[in-house]
Amino acid sequence: MKKIPFHNREREIKEVMNILDTEPSLITFIYGPINSGKTTMISHMIEELPEDYAPFYINLRARFITDYEDFLNVLFEIDEKGVVDNVTEYARSILKDMGTVSGIPIPVNLFEQIFEKKDKSKDMFKYIEQFFIEISKNCVPVLIIDELQVIGDLKIDGLLIYKLFNFFIRLTKELHLCHIFAVSSDSLFIENIYSEAMLDGRCRYLLVDDFDYGTTAALVEEHDFTNDEKAVAWEYCGGKPVCLMEMIYADNREQIVKDMCKTRITQLKDLLDYLSYTRPRIMIGDDEYLVEKGDIVDILNRFVDTEYIDDEGLNRPAKHFLIKDNVLFLDPHTGVIKPQSRINLVAIREVMKNV
Repeated sequence: MKKIPFHNREREIKEVMNILDTEPSLITFIYGPINSGKTTMISHMIEELPEDYAPFYINLRARFITDYEDFLNVLFEIDEKGVVDNVTEYARSILKDMGTVSGIPIPVNLFEQIFEKKDKSKDMFKYIEQFFIEISKNCVPVLIIDELQVIGDLKIDGLLIYKLFNFFIRLTKELHLCHIFAVSSDSLFIENIYSEAMLDGRCRYLLVDDFDYGTTAALVEEHDFTNDEKAVAWEYCGGKPVCLMEMIYADNREQIVKDMCKTRITQLKDLLDYLSYTRPRIMIGDDEYLVEKGDIVDILNRFVDTEYIDDEGLNRPAKHFLIKDNVLFLDPHTGVIKPQSRINLVAIREVMKNV
């Protein structure tokens, strides 16, 4: 089976390691366009961590979470053999053989006790805090939650996500107990959390973007691309790792990426046709808005002569619609908007010729 190799994220990994070398104080958002390699970078980093770090990696991708019970089953790694009633004793007992885990370990009896309580979130946070306090006596806890936006709308006596981030603030800025990394490609989710969870001065941003030209050139040269193939790779894929891998393993490298672009052009045309006879509704916060085709076209037209535009002054429902539909990507830290991929940019420019 052909696997996508890890390739040159030295700058990003160095930045993460610099964060880990300091006392926990801020929540770190690791964000970027879809398929830019965020999860791959995190997985590689976890494998390379020194033994004095204890990583807890929770990936919510493709997890069906509709209620609190679903969330707890993903958040915790239930130890069916564990019958310890004391958190301190349990944490000490698993330290030697813990390694990297896909959830926060908890003995089954303590897990069941949390379910019995009326205020489950309070007991959940209390257990995690006590567990990390004990772990921190021997190593530095590192909690990584991938695709956190999955639980963005989950309500338990109010939105769970806000309670969760306020708890993260306690673990980082107040207790300096645990490094927190929240990974997401949903930039609207990050923007919303920042504004509503009062994270000003409590978080930092780490962008994992598509490869730049130099990194892309180095990658394709490793796979003996011809000059024509190199030009096509940058024109259509830019630095999108997934697209580049498709080219690398294809029998006809130029044809496969051009076919991918044709597909995206068709999808964009279908989207505009759909908007010609339908005015979809989109939720922004608690308010519902109609999306107009003219506002969509106005935003897309701005990319005919540029690769980036500023967030300010754009029609808000249209902007949110295009970002949610993965046509565009918003950098919530800088307010810059660009197509989610180079193929999207090429497709937008082609479709706009006839609109």
